[in-house]
Amino acid sequence: MTALDTFHGFPSDWFWIVARDETRFWSSAAAAYVTELPEGAGVSRIASEEELWDVLVAKFPQGLPEARRPPRLVPKRVIVDRLQSAGLLEAARAAIDAADLYTQERWNTRTDIFANDPTALALLEMIGGDPAIIFAE
Repeated sequence: MTALDTFHGFPSDWFWIVARDETRFWSSAAAAYVTELPEGAGVSRIASEEELWDVLVAKFPQGLPEARRPPRLVPKRVIVDRLQSAGLLEAARAAIDAADLYTQERWNTRTDIFANDPTALALLEMIGGDPAIIFAE
């Protein structure tokens, strides 16, 4: 059995004693350590923060510390709608068509784009798009 097999219920409700430190508990809801458990909360033990991060990456990335969260994916259909609303869809199409083959194929084949993708950010900058708007949550 792995650490992933020992947790039940909603991942947002999980609490852990990490590395035998019973003075604080990791809360996936808070994505931080807390000093008290809510009444009736279950708690699991885990050997280390690294093992905890592995569990959370697989089960509930929102429960990770901000610096450890995987890059956020933005659906391409949302990007297209936002580019259209900003009056930048034609400029984006022209920039993608002028890009190298790999960039074109990435755009054509993927359904989502990472919000921190350097190529996508460079293309947005080239056409005057605001990543805070186009890649917003």
